[in-house]
Amino acid sequence: MGAGHDTVAAELVRRARERGDDARVVDVLALLPYGLGAALRHFYRGSVRHFPWAYAALYRLFLRPGPGRRPGGTPLARLAGGRLVELAGRTGADVVVPVFHLGAQLTGHLRARGLLSVPSVVLVIDFEVHRQWLHPGNDRLLCLTREAAREARAGTGTDAEVCGPVVAPEFFADAPGADGWRSLFGRLGPGRPAVVLSAGAWGVGSHLDGTVRLLAGNGFLPVVLCGDNERLRRDLSAVPGVLALGWVTDMPGLLHAARALVDNAAGQTAVQALAAGLPVVGHRPIPGHGAQGVRRMAALGVSEVAEDDAALLGVLRRLTAPGPARRERIAAGRALFTDDALTRILAAADAERAHAASPRPDPEPTPGP
Repeated sequence: MGAGHDTVAAELVRRARERGDDARVVDVLALLPYGLGAALRHFYRGSVRHFPWAYAALYRLFLRPGPGRRPGGTPLARLAGGRLVELAGRTGADVVVPVFHLGAQLTGHLRARGLLSVPSVVLVIDFEVHRQWLHPGNDRLLCLTREAAREARAGTGTDAEVCGPVVAPEFFADAPGADGWRSLFGRLGPGRPAVVLSAGAWGVGSHLDGTVRLLAGNGFLPVVLCGDNERLRRDLSAVPGVLALGWVTDMPGLLHAARALVDNAAGQTAVQALAAGLPVVGHRPIPGHGAQGVRRMAALGVSEVAEDDAALLGVLRRLTAPGPARRERIAAGRALFTDDALTRILAAADAERAHAASPRPDPEPTPGP
């Protein structure tokens, strides 16, 4: 739905092509007939932006982990089945890699019924593994953490491994654009630590106006990522001492120049910040998977949660200042990046094909009378 899934898919394609392989991104919503995909995206976007209580209710009904029967996404996903099977056959695909939970429902459905002839390896990009990621028909799941892999195995009975987040290599080294951002921050807020606030690709957040005023009034330079929400960017640009940005193309440089990230979704911006060595603080998360992911990140020790304004100021003062607290948080975040997801994907696909091609043992002869 948001840009995080697209970013992960694009990075996998880049890695594959760098190895000399062919790869392509397919939007599962575009495979749905009758314009259902566009309608679903608009509904989700509108709910998160304007009616967060509605999305919270949908999350509890459809996605929330835990025991008990609840509706699934398979009936919707399988409407795209014919198009995906045709595409996989026409392109000669060796593996299909869902990076969005509706895609995982689709490939799991097709594999369980023998309709998709190539392996499906699900890349779970959320810290909180909600149930729509978990279809037992998929061949393997790759997860961000050991805890997530354990939950995936328990929820599907399928092999699940840890690969860590998928982030472009530019985030791990000091980016060329960082000096330009540092110069800008120095001009706008001399001596003020730059704190990035992420509102996602759609510019969604709770009480962002109050948060930026709080930070600007207490010695920080708030740098707000408004995504494509031009109205939000205009409104926050009117607040003194705030830098409100639209769509940013140099995220590596920006994150390397800042001192902390205030995050509300535990999504791709958060893991990019961890790769760049930027402490992450969860505050006022969006409902559903955002709130669950923010809490899960903090429980893993790779971020912190600030429940109120006083806690936010306290943790930012501690983590933006040089010292052991900052170093320990950065080290914990970077420790998440354990392996190359593409290597794991290809190995899993090879193993599944070898298993499918191996001859089955002859049945034991039936003893005679």
